[in-house]
Amino acid sequence: MTVMRFVFCLTALLASVAASAKIVLRVGYFPNVTHAQGVIGSYSTAQGRGWFEQRLGPDVTVQWFAFNAGPSAMEAIFAGSIDLTYVGPSPALNAHIRSGGDEIRVLAGAAEGGAALVVRKIGGPQVPAEFRGKKVGTPQPGNTQDVAARTWLRQHGFRVSTTGGDVQVIPTANADQLALFTTGRLDAVWTVEPWVSRLELEGGGRIYLEQRQAVTTLLVARAKLLREHPAVAKKFLAAHQELTEWMVAHEGEARRQVRAGLTAATRREVSAELIDAAWARLRFTSKIRRDQLEGLVADAQNVGFLRNAIPLDQLLWSPP
Repeated sequence: MTVMRFVFCLTALLASVAASAKIVLRVGYFPNVTHAQGVIGSYSTAQGRGWFEQRLGPDVTVQWFAFNAGPSAMEAIFAGSIDLTYVGPSPALNAHIRSGGDEIRVLAGAAEGGAALVVRKIGGPQVPAEFRGKKVGTPQPGNTQDVAARTWLRQHGFRVSTTGGDVQVIPTANADQLALFTTGRLDAVWTVEPWVSRLELEGGGRIYLEQRQAVTTLLVARAKLLREHPAVAKKFLAAHQELTEWMVAHEGEARRQVRAGLTAATRREVSAELIDAAWARLRFTSKIRRDQLEGLVADAQNVGFLRNAIPLDQLLWSPP
C-alpha cells in the first residue's frame, strides 16, 4: 500500500468514526405557550442559532417534533421515535406506570399555570350545577387537562362520559376547539395557553376556573437516553434550566421569540396581544417536587386512569 493510499484510508476511517460519534437528539414539544422552552428551542434551531445546540457542542444535533397532546408524545417515546419531550404531567405519569417504571424519567419542570376552563361569556354556566347536560372539550383522553376536567366534574357529583352521562367530555384537538366552541358544538373547553386566551379573545369566552398553581409542563426523557448518554442529557438539562431562567429575566424578548416560533409552527400569525394574555397566566420554572406528582397520580386514579399506580421512586432523574 502506498503512503498516499494509506493516508486516504486513515482519513476515511477517522471520518467514519467521527460521524458515528455524533448524537442526534430528537425532542418533542407542543406549539403552546405552556411549552415555551420547546417553542424557543425549535425556532432557534430552524433559524440556525439553536439555543440547545450552542450548549451541547458540535457532536450533537437536535431535531424537533411537534405533537398535539401528551399521550401521542409518550407513544413516540415508547416507539423510540423521540428521546426527550416537553409534556404535561399526567401523560408522563401514565407512561411511567405503564412501563413499570422502566421507560420514563422526569428531568425538570418547565411551566406552571396557563390552564383553564372556558365557558361562553353570554349564556354559559354560572355555577357548577349548570354544567349538567353540557359538552366539555379537552385536548386528548388522559392528558393533563382531561384529567383535571374529569376530576373537577366528579368532585361536583357528575357522571362523566364521552357519549352520555351527566356531562360529556369530548376529546378535541387544540386547533379545533375554537371553531367548535364558537359554533356551539362545545359548551366549554378545558385547555392550555394560548388556546385559553384565543377562546377568550376570539371566541367570546370567559374564564370560569383557572389553574394558576397546577403543574402544566415537564421535561422528560427515555431511560435509554440517560443510560447511554448521561453526559449529553445532563447538558440538555442544564441548557433547559438556563433557558428557563433567561425567559424569566428577559420576558419581553422571550415573548417575541415564542410568538415568532408559534407563528412558524402553526403557519398562522400569532398576535402580541394573545401572547401577552397567555404569558400573564404562566410561571416558568424548572423546579418540580415529587409530592406535586403524587397528587396528580391520586387525581388520575380517582377518575379511572392509572389504576395500577406504582411508587415514583425512579421517576425523578438525578444527573450523575
